[in-house]
Amino acid sequence: MSSIFKLISLSNPMATYSSRTPPYDLENSTSYTPIPDKPAASFAPAGHWRSKKLFAGILVSSFLLLSLVLLFVNQQPDPQTKVNGTNQEDSSTPKSISPTARTSPPSRGVSQGVSDKTFRLAGGENVTYAWTNVMLSWQRTAYHFQPEHNWMNDPNGPLFHKGWYHLFYQYNPESAVWGKISWGHAVSKDLIHWLYLPFAMVPDHWYDINGVWTGSATILPDGQIVMLYTGDTYDAVQVQCLAYPANLSDPLLLGWVKYSGNPVLVPPPGIGVKDFRDPTTAWLTPDGYKWRITIGSKFNKTGISLVYETVDFKSYDMLDGYLHAVPGTGMWECVDFFPVSMTEVNGLDTSVNGPGVKHVLKASLDDDKNDYYALGVYDPFENKWIPDDPELDVGIGLRYDYGKYYASKTFYDQITQRRILWGWIRETDSEDDDVLKGWASVQSIPRTVVFDQKTGSNIIQWPVSKVEELRSESVEFDNMKLGPGSIVPLRADTPSQLDIVASFEIVKEAFEGTVESNVDSSYSCPTSGGAANRGKLGPFGIIVLADETLSEGTPIYFYVTANGKAETHFCADELRSSEASDVAKVVYGSKVPVLDGEKYSLRSLVDHSIVESFAQGGRRVITSRIYPTKAINGAARVFLFNNATGVSVTASGKIWNMISADIRRFPFNQL
Repeated sequence: MSSIFKLISLSNPMATYSSRTPPYDLENSTSYTPIPDKPAASFAPAGHWRSKKLFAGILVSSFLLLSLVLLFVNQQPDPQTKVNGTNQEDSSTPKSISPTARTSPPSRGVSQGVSDKTFRLAGGENVTYAWTNVMLSWQRTAYHFQPEHNWMNDPNGPLFHKGWYHLFYQYNPESAVWGKISWGHAVSKDLIHWLYLPFAMVPDHWYDINGVWTGSATILPDGQIVMLYTGDTYDAVQVQCLAYPANLSDPLLLGWVKYSGNPVLVPPPGIGVKDFRDPTTAWLTPDGYKWRITIGSKFNKTGISLVYETVDFKSYDMLDGYLHAVPGTGMWECVDFFPVSMTEVNGLDTSVNGPGVKHVLKASLDDDKNDYYALGVYDPFENKWIPDDPELDVGIGLRYDYGKYYASKTFYDQITQRRILWGWIRETDSEDDDVLKGWASVQSIPRTVVFDQKTGSNIIQWPVSKVEELRSESVEFDNMKLGPGSIVPLRADTPSQLDIVASFEIVKEAFEGTVESNVDSSYSCPTSGGAANRGKLGPFGIIVLADETLSEGTPIYFYVTANGKAETHFCADELRSSEASDVAKVVYGSKVPVLDGEKYSLRSLVDHSIVESFAQGGRRVITSRIYPTKAINGAARVFLFNNATGVSVTASGKIWNMISADIRRFPFNQL
């Protein structure tokens, strides 16, 4: 081992290195071994898709590239109004960014066969808001992972290697909009503090020239790392490609080699050339000799997961049938497939199966941009996964997150025996606003995933424990009684960065008197009209990122209904989260199981424009993406509230101020 890597392995640069600029440009440096820039002579895809003439493809690509460059140049804000650039004005002085006539932005990604990456208001409204630098600067998070600049989407190939957690992610090095997708790369000792590294891979070969898309890592028993990813070819065909570390002894995995025989898989007969993407982590067959992966696709409007078998990750056999298929769910992206223990609290390696094990099958639905999962049983001999409850099948039942959360991916942390989940938190403001900010999108706080042994019907998601080390000063409240229509302010020194834990109890006598009657039995969070609409048994909860007059605020709350038995809804109301007109403002939520003897409990991680909320210990999760204009910095407030008409509730809990995570460039100049 070199002296550099000895130093890395024995110290913690997160705590000791300065943030001075490295001696080279991280965003423009690549570190894998180049290989030939054209299809191999033996590659004959004619049976799967029609290749266009290379010359014509180059002409079309050149024309499109020129058009995108011109578009990008025209979209750049006036230097005086940059938020993240070197010409940024003093953010302490609010300055309005004058609205301009706005045309509907072009659809980004659809022409290449992936979901539209451009946020659009419902109904296609073409509106704008006069944002200030202060407002836009405030939106950047303090302890969620995001790049220094530009666009980010799906998390890719997370893994742990020689003392470091690695996160790869879809990244556009040129703009805050989707395009020229490369693999960004960062490392961490604890999943909270991160160091940016040079790109792992960029689109520079015929089979991925239109994008190095989503992929997954598999760690083999001998420690080798295999990375499978989707490449978008020069003629817009989705193919699967293989890459691996250039130097496995390097803890930082700075170098990556693209396999000279790429692509290793092309769309099979009957599958569209734009409907074949996002390979999973591989798992071993029962004989321990072969590996299997699954890839998302569709047949007409039926979402499907294809299964391939391999010995060496270079040659593959497609198995008959599908791992699973659900009619009406459309294209399955970013499929994930992994086991959970029914009896233990730890995670499981992806290859584990047998008694006491359930398998989670998850798909990101291209049609509605949500991540759905179901629990079931995997039969490796029949190559079938069967859901426990067909009414809660993939795409029609449970979701990882009922807010703005997509393209998620798990990995098994072999050191701590945890199954850890990453997810992409999309923007819900306008593309023009993102260009003004100079960045777009955030990764969620990593979450552990386990089987819910109490309900037996869902998983539990919870923020990794290391995030609690960011907690600082705290305020507690205990058995605070909230009568119908009550709202009570809570003290928070840093209201834009909080960890809030709260529990609520309905006064027993009032509750028992209403549960047998029909009380709001048709209630649904998304159609409810939000926390302003009152019922006998709700809503009650907290309001975060509110201004003093409550003209802005985001309630996170419970709403109890009854029709012979009580049912609980967990909701997040964005309807009054911002006075801006060019952002999404909706109500998210779903029913959540509350078992006998349990209080109504929630936890909310507030980090500027992100609020991740967990109900009943993580049975349901809602991620809110909000853009206040008033409730920012010191003007933000936190409240407890009970807007029920028929019951009082008591509230107890604790609020911690959260310090910022250390997220910066790796200090190569310190080594």
